[in-house]
Amino acid sequence: MADGTESVEVNRAQALEGLPHGFLGRRGGVSKGEVAGLNVGHGSGDDPALIAENRRRAAEAVLPGARLVTVYQVHSADCVTVGANPWLESDRPHADALVTDRPGLLLGILTADCAPVLLADRAAGVVGAAHAGWKGAIGGVTDCTVEAMEKLGASASNIVAAVGPCIAGPSYEVDEAFRDRFCAADGANAGFFAEGREGHCQFDLEAYVAARIAAAGVASVERLGLDTYPQSNRFFSFRRATHRGEASYGRQISLIGLG
Repeated sequence: MADGTESVEVNRAQALEGLPHGFLGRRGGVSKGEVAGLNVGHGSGDDPALIAENRRRAAEAVLPGARLVTVYQVHSADCVTVGANPWLESDRPHADALVTDRPGLLLGILTADCAPVLLADRAAGVVGAAHAGWKGAIGGVTDCTVEAMEKLGASASNIVAAVGPCIAGPSYEVDEAFRDRFCAADGANAGFFAEGREGHCQFDLEAYVAARIAAAGVASVERLGLDTYPQSNRFFSFRRATHRGEASYGRQISLIGLG
């Protein structure tokens, strides 16, 4: 594959127009085999040198020259603030969201079916990125991200957000115990589940995450409507890899920064 970032696919949100950001998939990378493409996940078992090159390509496609900052994701609701001196990649804090008001930094969130969320308050010059799997989503990771942005001077009513490629309702079968967990937290959550085969239902993670963000008072929430599961040529998917019996799966990255 040719050097450079020409073939890197960058999905952008209208809500974040004019800001350096992008929801990337698997196109344009150098990894091979089951994780072929733009795999950026250290936990995938891929060659670290290939992951490093993929991360470089991803960053250059969104904000050339910026320093990429990520966290060690653990499906929590924890959000960390990135200051003038970001941590080294080897010292990443355990968290699932990042916020900053510092230009020249690029916040990155890794996913492979979970929902990536990018947020910004243009007036305040504050951006954020969150990894919202079902555990983090119901735990309030997006609420914590909005709160952290407000501590940097943002206002929820001025924040715009976008939910990127994630597993969609028709692809996300769960059991009734899963649904009951959400309904116990809030009876209104039943609306995010559709009936499926006996003893099972389909969960709309994207709609749930968007609703949580809106409930936090955010001005606008855009849903890209991109399902990671069926589009094997565009996105990595943990569930798809599991169903196929593959030994590993890749991770894609979503990025936002201040130029």
